[in-house]
Amino acid sequence: MGRKRKGREVSGWLVVDKPAGITSTAVVNKVRWAFDAQKAGHAGTLDPAATGVLAIALGEATKTVPYITDALKCYRFTVTFGAATTTDDAEGEVIATSTLRPTDAEIEAALPAFRGDISQVPPQFSAVKVDGERAYDLAREGEQMDLAARPLWVDSLDLIARPDADHAELEMVCGKGGYVRSIARDLGRALGCLGHVQTLRRTWSGPFDADMGVSLDLIDRLARTEELDAHLLPLELGLADLPELKATPEGAARLKNGNPGMVIASGVEFGDDAWASHQGRAIAVGTYQSGELHPSRVFNR
Repeated sequence: MGRKRKGREVSGWLVVDKPAGITSTAVVNKVRWAFDAQKAGHAGTLDPAATGVLAIALGEATKTVPYITDALKCYRFTVTFGAATTTDDAEGEVIATSTLRPTDAEIEAALPAFRGDISQVPPQFSAVKVDGERAYDLAREGEQMDLAARPLWVDSLDLIARPDADHAELEMVCGKGGYVRSIARDLGRALGCLGHVQTLRRTWSGPFDADMGVSLDLIDRLARTEELDAHLLPLELGLADLPELKATPEGAARLKNGNPGMVIASGVEFGDDAWASHQGRAIAVGTYQSGELHPSRVFNR
């Protein structure tokens, strides 16, 4: 018999408004401790210097993480022109400079090349694996890597404000796997003036908005109390981008055992991803096929 996992069987989502200066993993560990939860994970890493929405799943909600990871996300960031850095943000060492500064019109003219289906090369300091090792570990050792470009969907990228000649504030909505630092770096190169990220904030991620976020101070203050539990959001929010199908009583019983179960479907087609509910709670997520949901994940609550 396997060892029983330590902690409470608590399930749901907590949206943390992550401050700068802490890793996403450290935030997850703090939240797991604060709830005394058996299991926790996050839906999309934020760099230590970045702030904003970090959605953390507890317990059975961790089974919905892939659907949030795949969802669109929005970033508000400031680009500093005139310098390239080792990390493509303000944390790195300056490796090249330029006295050129773009006009607003030049920035606007350059942005369309960064919208839609694009390819981007990750920063040297990133979590991309190279021969089994993280790129940031190799970069710290001084190794220069030839990282492969990766596809990215950019839904929108807009110039929001121009505080001064050296800076531009932009907003980007993109899909999974986007590096804002790469956008800033490549925009600076396209404009011939170089550039890097000065500040970065994720304002929303899928169904989770910054207005839902709680601070680390609040988490510390309410740790291991019912007051903190009150800030948990339903597991079902992690499935917000998928259609909900009502399971019949017989279908619910089958789905709970991991078998295909009958659902009442409307507006879904054969092969669509969907989730089934019964008595107001999610019981499984999977693929719709001919009146049944074929589960890939079952929620044990």
